[in-house]
Amino acid sequence: MSVAFSPDGTHIVSGSIEGDVSMWGSSTGELLWLTGHIECVNSVAFSPDGKHIVSGSGDDTICVWNSSTGAEVLQLIGHTSGVSSVAFSPDGTHIVSGSRDNTIRVWDCSTGAEVLQLTGHTSDVCSVAFSPDGTHIVSGSEDKTICVWDSSTGTELLHLTGHTSGVYSVAFSPDGKHIVSGTCNNTICVWDSSTGAEVLQLTGHTSDVCSVAFSPDGTPIVSGFLDNTICVWDFSTDTELQHLTGHTSCVSSVAFSPDGTHIVSGSWDNTICVWDSST
Repeated sequence: MSVAFSPDGTHIVSGSIEGDVSMWGSSTGELLWLTGHIECVNSVAFSPDGKHIVSGSGDDTICVWNSSTGAEVLQLIGHTSGVSSVAFSPDGTHIVSGSRDNTIRVWDCSTGAEVLQLTGHTSDVCSVAFSPDGTHIVSGSEDKTICVWDSSTGTELLHLTGHTSGVYSVAFSPDGKHIVSGTCNNTICVWDSSTGAEVLQLTGHTSDVCSVAFSPDGTPIVSGFLDNTICVWDFSTDTELQHLTGHTSCVSSVAFSPDGTHIVSGSWDNTICVWDSST
């Protein structure tokens, strides 16, 4: 289950193991529309203006949907294996995708054309994200590495090593100065995005890290774990602030609301939960 808040915080989109892409009211929980792929949906994201949703699926395809109606707008074809992760550029003109075919691809949102293919990882690309200014892309892979790329040329700028197992999730901080990564060896690392130096390692958990995200103000980090739990960390003090329980299976996706007051989580138990981030 993959989840994301809309830019205005009023809606949540989810992607399911069954292939569904669903739109929900974030305050009511009302299902507004339902569409989907023919295989599991591994990743979903809103465009910056909230008008479109992108989804990546195990059927090797990427779809762009009208967020108001659920109508399919574009289908992006090119990956030769399942699509693990998708994200819009900050200006909404491009989509980046990571796949089990070991590649990262950048697409033109208006035409659906592939404009870049980034190669270098030697195993599944599990997670991708644009930097806040759109000039860089970060990727995490089963090959235990994180790469930072120039989003306009596809040039690899940094190759971060240090994790001892697959990197399942990566994200930029809101100011673009840091990258957070989560792995299947129970660790969360924070890196300097300009030098690749490890800044901090959040430890103490005993389960695989499936998803990580920064809060809008860049201080708390939220993480979802294979052991069904969610943790909120203070990045500045290396302190665990909250330990959230309630899911009955792996928490595969987490995200903060745009105002930072709520956290949404998606789980293999087929539920979506919204949490108060302050309590």
